[in-house]
Amino acid sequence: MFLAQIVLAGLAVAFLLVWFRPELLPTTGTVPSVDGAVRSYADAVNRTAPSVVSIYTRTLVSEPMIREGGDVLFRQLFGDRQVLRPRNGLGSGVIVSPNGVILTTAHVIDGVDNIFVSLFDGRVAEARVIGTDPGTDLAVLKVELEGLPAAVFDTETRHRPGDVVLAIGNAFGLNHTVTAGIISATGRGDLNLTAFEDFIQTDAAINSGNSGGALVNPEGAVIGINSASLSQDIGAQGISFAISARLATDVLEQILRYGQVQRGWLGANLADPPLVALEGEQQPEGVQISQIYRDGPAWRGGLRPGDILIRADGAPVGTAREFTLRIAEQAPGTEIELVAMRGGQTFTTSATLIQHPPLQR
Repeated sequence: MFLAQIVLAGLAVAFLLVWFRPELLPTTGTVPSVDGAVRSYADAVNRTAPSVVSIYTRTLVSEPMIREGGDVLFRQLFGDRQVLRPRNGLGSGVIVSPNGVILTTAHVIDGVDNIFVSLFDGRVAEARVIGTDPGTDLAVLKVELEGLPAAVFDTETRHRPGDVVLAIGNAFGLNHTVTAGIISATGRGDLNLTAFEDFIQTDAAINSGNSGGALVNPEGAVIGINSASLSQDIGAQGISFAISARLATDVLEQILRYGQVQRGWLGANLADPPLVALEGEQQPEGVQISQIYRDGPAWRGGLRPGDILIRADGAPVGTAREFTLRIAEQAPGTEIELVAMRGGQTFTTSATLIQHPPLQR
């Protein structure tokens, strides 16, 4: 009883000390309170924000000299004469190397004439495009500066719905704006935003100008590149998407190495099988070939529309989206062994992947 009283007294003193002097607690990426709740993500933000840049673009566009609704006299004088006017755009980017390589989204810099990058320390530099990938809506830029703070990317952690995330970017021109939320879902696809989709869905606010910025975890590591949000015009609230760091860094490395993405192609369009059982048999798992390109790898391997692919190199193919990404991640020239089903009968074949045809936004 005596020992119990001493322990309780010690706990009470510790509780009061921490309550009135919380700065005595050790600090890490987050600051916990005495009840275990997180009070701040300032350390995580301070770790990553210097690696996030604001992007400003300018494009000269041809417009009528006298706009609709302008003075009637001037419209009679100048008619339909066109003039060039600057159109400005906003975006964000993430520094990936100290020598000025920056990762952003392709739609931020698509078709623009000039790209300017504003750094965390206030410096401004003009950027050039190293390469873009329409298939994932990613782009790589370069500024002629050295010693820049490169972000740390987390491509290994298996993120879960409910994990806390922070979005950092140039929202509406308010540079280094930070918003917070959770991961709503991972591995999102079939959104028709890009050809190859591996999105993290989040309810952290991603506004105009945030595209290309960083989605980070509470430790300050980048886990995604902010890309898009569903519009509130359709009633959506808190539904935003970021390209996974795993996919983004793979595209980055290939653009830096080859100037484009080396992406395998089977020469077939894939779809998940219809949710009906084959007559007298159980519905097989796999993906169905909905369209095939004559003389492509799948055609040469003896595959035809309607065939269902069950396994590839000994592993289940998963969904159509998963298998499409899996094929795209293989280098052209890779030979894969395929197990397929046709008319209730299975057969094995092989196909040698070729470079995916150019994609257009």
